[in-house]
Amino acid sequence: MIKHALPRALAVLGLALAAGAGSAAAVEFDNPLLPQRADPHVQLQADGNYYFTATAPEYDRIELRRTRDLNALRSAETKVVWRKHAAGPMSHHIWAPELHRIGGKWYIYFSAGRADAHWDIRPYVLENAADDPMTGEWKELGRIDTGWDSFSLDATIFEHRGRRYFVWVQCCRTPDEPMNTSIYMAEMRSPSAITGKTVLLTRPEYAWEKVKHAVNEAPAVLARNGKVFLTYSASATDANYALGMLTADAGADLLDPASWKKSPEPVFKSSAANSQYGPGHNSFTTTPDGKTDILVYHARSYRDIQGDPLYDPNRHTRAQVINWKADGSPDFGEPVPDRRKALD
Repeated sequence: MIKHALPRALAVLGLALAAGAGSAAAVEFDNPLLPQRADPHVQLQADGNYYFTATAPEYDRIELRRTRDLNALRSAETKVVWRKHAAGPMSHHIWAPELHRIGGKWYIYFSAGRADAHWDIRPYVLENAADDPMTGEWKELGRIDTGWDSFSLDATIFEHRGRRYFVWVQCCRTPDEPMNTSIYMAEMRSPSAITGKTVLLTRPEYAWEKVKHAVNEAPAVLARNGKVFLTYSASATDANYALGMLTADAGADLLDPASWKKSPEPVFKSSAANSQYGPGHNSFTTTPDGKTDILVYHARSYRDIQGDPLYDPNRHTRAQVINWKADGSPDFGEPVPDRRKALD
């Protein structure tokens, strides 16, 4: 028995070391990185720059930031690349923009409602053919048709093994469906259109996903260690907001719901000890050398909120290093305490 146990133990140790190689305790962030920016999305591009987008507290514009150091995000080069319309589609609730590079062009995916119908929120996309996304013209390609004309938002995209996928949030596909948001996925035919079958990946099932509101939203994807991890946010946008996670084998059919295993517990949630509340709507990036994975998210530094939390502006952008478990899955730990005041 000992003869067989030793190689197995060494193998497990090797996996743990390999998975943990991406962790670097020396990497620290001056949280909050950017005050009053919710739904942060960060991508490290080939030019060595981080490109940052997020929801502005006024819900009225899309702002792009560029920096080589996430700790310098407050002083980063900044440009408003698009503003809401005065009326009609894309005239209210401008939420959750994401910048992506596809086929030599830049695309921004975002959600928007209407001034005359605030909750008629749908996903839209902008395109820019310039080499530098801070220049050039951002063209409106319009709404992305998900197949149902109902409340839909928080779109993200990712490529895996030569296929590009569109992942988004939708509810109320039929008049009798409950007012819950669920996460769907489909393959993309082009940067502005999906094709083929649409599959339901996750809907609110557990009690922690249904506090005040039954919500699964804000998907983000990370592929590592032979797995594909999809995080999402659940419950109301106050201190109950938390991250859940789905996991699939990298070689599985990602459009088969059976390929995904859902964690029954949140993988990242509020920490009263560290004064961090409602962490969620994350994205993933790495250190400039690509060796250390980073979780970028928003959270508040206080629990109690006056009025509707959706209109409390103090969801600040934060980041921390992702550690890795022996089985190759991410260990997000708990939100780290702030290193500086939000508005210093």
